[in-house]
Amino acid sequence: MVKSAVILLSGGLDSLVSLGLEKQKYDKMLALTFDYGQKAVQPEISASQAICEYYNISHKVITLEWLKEITHTSLVSEASVPTDIKDYKESMKAVWVPNRNGLFLNIAASFADSRHYDDIIIGANKEEAETFSDNTEEFIDRVNAEFEFSTLKKPRVIAPLIDCTKNDIVEKALENKIPLELVKSCYLGGDKNCGECESCKRLKNALLYNAAEDYIEKLF
Repeated sequence: MVKSAVILLSGGLDSLVSLGLEKQKYDKMLALTFDYGQKAVQPEISASQAICEYYNISHKVITLEWLKEITHTSLVSEASVPTDIKDYKESMKAVWVPNRNGLFLNIAASFADSRHYDDIIIGANKEEAETFSDNTEEFIDRVNAEFEFSTLKKPRVIAPLIDCTKNDIVEKALENKIPLELVKSCYLGGDKNCGECESCKRLKNALLYNAAEDYIEKLF
């Protein structure tokens, strides 16, 4: 039986590794990348396109102008992005996008319902669950319960990294030969990851932990 999935793909570490780990389970996949006016939108789209070419899957960019209009935190606005990886609550406030994962999953569910995809893959993980409530296992369970009622296809949301820290995620990437050189995890829009924002620091620390210094030279 043909099995298919939609994946939320930002071009960052978590979505790339989720795709790399799950790809072999599916005959057909569609990656969705969202443009909501974030500072790093063009690098994210470019990274996602490169990842989709690498894995030979379909890719679609969805533009959400209205989400940009109602988002006032630093991912979209002129405010400085956070650089402290210890202050989880302040970090969340600084980069929060209103109902982002809930919205993205519901859009993915619409595609799944219309085109009969079985699953939806998201890069939610243990480390970011400490900061973001929409990365928790409870959130995933409740979304799955929602789709039992809001769709006919009833796609299942899968978070293959839900029990993983960033260190674990990089370890899995190295073990499975996932192309980390394609990662764009930065909050900013430069050609390379800046190395200074919170997201970059988490990635850099995980690479160092796994003795993957070669990737630091490629990515930063």
